[in-house]
Amino acid sequence: MFSYLPKRVGEKMKRIVSISLGSSKRNHQVTVSFGDEIFYLERVGTDGNKAKAIDLLHQLSGKVDAFGLGGTDLYIYAGEKRYTFRESKEFVKAAGSTPIVDGSGLKNTLERRVVKNLQKDKIIDFTNLPVLLVCGVDRFGMASALHQLKSDLVFGDLLFGLGVPIAIRNIAYLNKFAHILAPIITKLPIRYFYPIGKKQEERKPKFSVYFNQAKVIAGDFHFIRRYMPKDLSEKIILTNTVTSADKALLHSAGAQMLITTTPEFAGRSFGTNMMEAMLVASRNINQKILTSKDYDKLLKEFDMQPHIQYFNKK
Repeated sequence: MFSYLPKRVGEKMKRIVSISLGSSKRNHQVTVSFGDEIFYLERVGTDGNKAKAIDLLHQLSGKVDAFGLGGTDLYIYAGEKRYTFRESKEFVKAAGSTPIVDGSGLKNTLERRVVKNLQKDKIIDFTNLPVLLVCGVDRFGMASALHQLKSDLVFGDLLFGLGVPIAIRNIAYLNKFAHILAPIITKLPIRYFYPIGKKQEERKPKFSVYFNQAKVIAGDFHFIRRYMPKDLSEKIILTNTVTSADKALLHSAGAQMLITTTPEFAGRSFGTNMMEAMLVASRNINQKILTSKDYDKLLKEFDMQPHIQYFNKK
């Protein structure tokens, strides 16, 4: 299990830095321990400034144990096929010999496992439960698990990613959508379809009917926060990368429960990119050869558990 520690000067620890295109207002630092290992985790937002993110990667290359990349993705999956974002290749190059990960390995393993355990432990019965997954392509592990548990799923990829008023309700259609659009989307700048920088702090409610119809609202929190309606009464939020201010927002909106798939450290949860970078650094593994089995093994060793918080429990 993890435990939170105050930072002690001069103490030997592994340094993990998440460089994000997101808002600098969400920056956070914390020191945590696992077994005999100590990690200093730091999230640095560049407010959408790609050049600044690349410069930071250059400066820190070789000086930290692993990088997480936030506010964008390195890859997108369509079934078993992986597509690389053209824009993100510059980040990989800037990182040099230091491992850099975007969290996709954990999204496909940790989030799949969290959903199944929530069902097994009788915390949530997903069977026939209305679920809005705001972006399924970005979280195919979660999407697959929810589908296997026979949730009443709506995928918001077209709604919130492209602004097209079409809800995808079948995972087979989500797969077809991914195979068709992934080669195109990965050639475009991430800002065209994902909120970065100051846009992560803006609220623009959109397609509220799908939020209202759902019991569980799942997936990327920046999509959720940007497009959610004012009233989330009795909703369950399944996400991560949530700050104290975000929790206050969800509480005031009437949400019933918040589940973050990654652990909470000192009042907030980090993104999967940070957690994946920590796992990679822990074993000094070359991230290019990690498999789902590798991640499953590391997750068991670290006993990485979700954080569950009730706001308005009945």
